[in-house]
Amino acid sequence: MPLLESWIADRTRNFDSSGIRKMFDLADKLDDPINLSIGQPDFDVPDPIKSKMIQAVEDGFNGYALTQGIPTLRGKLQEAIDLEYGDPDRKVFVCSGTSGGLFLSALAMINPGDEVIFFDPYFVMYPALVELVGGVPIKLSSYPDFQIDLEALEQAITDRTKMIIVNSPSNPTGVCYSQDVIQQVAELADRKGICLVSDEIYSRFSMDNEHLSPASYNKKTVVIDGFSKTYAMTGWRVAYVHGPSKIIDTMIKIQQYTFVCAPHPAQVASVYAMDFDITPYIDTYRQRRDFMVEELRNYYEFVKPGGAFYLFPKLPWGTGQQFVERAIDNNLMVIPGSIFSDRDTHFRISYAVADEMLERGIKVLKQIAKP
Repeated sequence: MPLLESWIADRTRNFDSSGIRKMFDLADKLDDPINLSIGQPDFDVPDPIKSKMIQAVEDGFNGYALTQGIPTLRGKLQEAIDLEYGDPDRKVFVCSGTSGGLFLSALAMINPGDEVIFFDPYFVMYPALVELVGGVPIKLSSYPDFQIDLEALEQAITDRTKMIIVNSPSNPTGVCYSQDVIQQVAELADRKGICLVSDEIYSRFSMDNEHLSPASYNKKTVVIDGFSKTYAMTGWRVAYVHGPSKIIDTMIKIQQYTFVCAPHPAQVASVYAMDFDITPYIDTYRQRRDFMVEELRNYYEFVKPGGAFYLFPKLPWGTGQQFVERAIDNNLMVIPGSIFSDRDTHFRISYAVADEMLERGIKVLKQIAKP
């Protein structure tokens, strides 16, 4: 084995780099593409929040913050969490993005050989993260309606099952779990003594019903949420995790030796962001969702998304690679579903784009619906 190759840790060989990046490389030559692949809001950070960020920098909030988060932000988050859950042992800390929160959760709780259950299709990070810390990913199909099969979940649990990860609203499907499913998964995890991690980064993008967390039914649930999607602050890397104090204290300890802290000036601005009304943005996304669903329902099979800003249609013909290549030939960028799944039967559309671009994308999607 060549010397440099021998230096690379074995844990990195279990997974590849994101297939989304490969798709972007494929589309790199496009001129002014119709980009329906982006997984972040198309609106900019609202001006008042940007002003607070700039002011924080100018006021000198540029050094390290406390590892657990600045007191003003942490206190405001804790007050909201206490009001919602009323659990004296539910503690919050600020982390560097929800990806950071997921990574810290894995480091804090997963031992080599522990099994972690999540649902296919899934956020691309889940299997790589589990393997990175030596865990065993257990993927349970949620096809065709993208709800959780409670019977299949219970059958998949073994004496090695350490964690279940849920994500609602979901990336890539946009589907929200029903109240009944959320409650039953929460109670099952509690009954079996399994940690339930709820990835709720799209919680504010619940289009049809108020967002419901499994923490409402299982007080041991670890919840990961953040500011990235809600306020278009994806590059600012501010998120938070709340759960049982013993777990949170362990995650804070690990953050001290990894991420250290979330960016200080961004935390200062996030205090203000918590009071900013994003209802108009959510209303716009709901209108785009409804427009897209109405325009495409006679061309593609899909489950109407209840949240986030994605649609996950079934491929009308061919493989994901073939379909995406046809889309790229028509200057359109979408994501093959195989990046998020063990199946190659669907593709992901993001409607977090300007209305004009969405209309152009829908026109192309109609054109390529037949081989």
